[in-house]
Amino acid sequence: MESTPGQRSPSAEHDPPLVVVGGYCMLLLFGALLGLIGCFQYSRALGSFPVAAVGFAVAIGVTCVLGAWGMQRPLGGLMPAVGWFITSFVLAMGTPGGSVVITNTAAGKWYLFAGSACAAAGVVIGFVRWSPARTGASRRGLRRGGPRPGGLAAGGPAPGALGVPNPGGPRSDAPRPDAPRSDAPRPDAPRPDAPQPDP
Repeated sequence: MESTPGQRSPSAEHDPPLVVVGGYCMLLLFGALLGLIGCFQYSRALGSFPVAAVGFAVAIGVTCVLGAWGMQRPLGGLMPAVGWFITSFVLAMGTPGGSVVITNTAAGKWYLFAGSACAAAGVVIGFVRWSPARTGASRRGLRRGGPRPGGLAAGGPAPGALGVPNPGGPRSDAPRPDAPRSDAPRPDAPRPDAPQPDP
């Protein structure tokens, strides 16, 4: 069965609660794992450009969007962002000994600030695209605008309109009762059997 954009599939609506909760937990752990790897690999650069920091920032944004799309709920995009934020900002804090994992460098700033912006953007996209109000309105619109009996969709032209045949109405090529017949004699036409006047 095909599903239109914005409409939840029947299988997603009837998933057991344990499967749904497990999916959200996996998204939370995936976001935390992405933040953990990024905290130790963000400093890799291509020349002077912090390509790893930018790559991890884009990755968390894409993960949030895909999580919301996969779960068909905004919470699916929020869970990876929460895991990433917790891991990244906990590791960014300094220890009592003064050591830090994410240093105050260009790469560290790119990783933290660009990653935060991308994660927030992914969450916002998930809320805008897959919010319950939007998906519910889409399903109601499909039910109201579905095809009616007779093959005409809602809002379409009425039967009998210009160019739309009316199955129960009279045919357009049928003769009208009050129309003159083509084979009837005209009143002013001379009759063949009438006497002709002399010239």
